[in-house]
Amino acid sequence: MSFRDSVYKVVSGIPEGKVLTYKEVAEKAGSPKAYRAVGNILNKNYNPSVPCHRVIRSDGKIGGYNRGEENKVAILRKENAII
Repeated sequence: MSFRDSVYKVVSGIPEGKVLTYKEVAEKAGSPKAYRAVGNILNKNYNPSVPCHRVIRSDGKIGGYNRGEENKVAILRKENAII
């Protein structure tokens, strides 16, 4: 399985209302220092079954989203995620 596929698998497993950091996703995908790569992979994702909006920065900030940061915040609030 490629690192990208591992990232998608980890992110697909994040339940509604929960978030992981880019670093946590990288660790769970098997490459703890590849958190920037996680961001790059998710930035290119347009598959709605991979909820990349549930991945945030380690400092608690929202981070980027290929559909706009405002949309990311709105979706997370709708899912009652603590952000």
